[in-house]
Amino acid sequence: MPLPRVLSGVQPTGNLHLGNYLGAVRNWAAGQDQYENYFCVVDLHAMTVPHDPKNLAAHSYTVAALYLACGIDPHKSTIFIQSHICAHSELAWLLNCITPLNWLERMIQFKEKALKQGEDVGVGLLDYPVLMAADILLYQADQVPVGQDQKQHLELTRDIAQRFNFLFADPEQPVLKIPEPMIPQAGARVMSLTDGTSKMSKSDPSDMSRINLLDPPDLIEKKIKRCKTDPVRGLWFDDPERPECHNLLTLYQVLSGRPKAEVAEAVREMGWGQFKPLLTETLVEHLRPIQTRFAEVMDEPAYLESILAAGRSRAEAVAQTTLGAVRAAMGLSRPL
Repeated sequence: MPLPRVLSGVQPTGNLHLGNYLGAVRNWAAGQDQYENYFCVVDLHAMTVPHDPKNLAAHSYTVAALYLACGIDPHKSTIFIQSHICAHSELAWLLNCITPLNWLERMIQFKEKALKQGEDVGVGLLDYPVLMAADILLYQADQVPVGQDQKQHLELTRDIAQRFNFLFADPEQPVLKIPEPMIPQAGARVMSLTDGTSKMSKSDPSDMSRINLLDPPDLIEKKIKRCKTDPVRGLWFDDPERPECHNLLTLYQVLSGRPKAEVAEAVREMGWGQFKPLLTETLVEHLRPIQTRFAEVMDEPAYLESILAAGRSRAEAVAQTTLGAVRAAMGLSRPL
């Protein structure tokens, strides 16, 4: 039996942070033997909000290198850059033509981001979920890792695929596979260092809100020293009145690999002055091998380029097969 196929990706909007790593990339690496994996750097998605064109390409290669540094094995997984495969854009357009406008207008992320951007909001932001659907459906993914913020987009992907199959495919031979959500492990949600009720995010204007995977030890120490805490003596998990305490303890527990009950007992009488150095040391030591491997990859640009070229070749073969089937089903002529 073939392995279930998984598709996922991260935007190249700067450095990956702990939320990206613990909520996504580390789980990808751990599941490489159970799935046929396609991991892309979704640079086209990064263009749906204002971006710096001088840095986009460099950030794309940085994220690809971090995939490798975090344990993604190019012999087990396909790593590629989204814009290197034109089928993503073409399928997005074809799916646009069958996607009702009101489906997109009800997307929560569009409403939130459009409110922030005001009059400068572009059509790409509204159309983001269709491009995401094209990414997933091109590779006939069986499962897609999703967090709570992307769950609505995956539901839209399923709706678009079902609509396409209803309009253009034989009921017994659907053209597009309906993907299933892959729910991340409990506790993978990492919150901001400045607000324990908000998710750690690259879009937060304050770099002090997150631990980036490439932050040097002195910067990690600075961020942990200044992160938001409370005046309560003693530390414990799962208190809704202490979201920052729960977040920092969870980070320590996950990165140290210690059982939750063991950590809870060890920190029960601690104050922040004792716990923060412990968390800092754990962060630095956990990220050290990732940073070392990243530096090695970036020192060999030909190696990284070869990985991406091989990934593009494998991904494009699958993408073009799907795109050809979609074109044929919609009645487009074949290129001569």
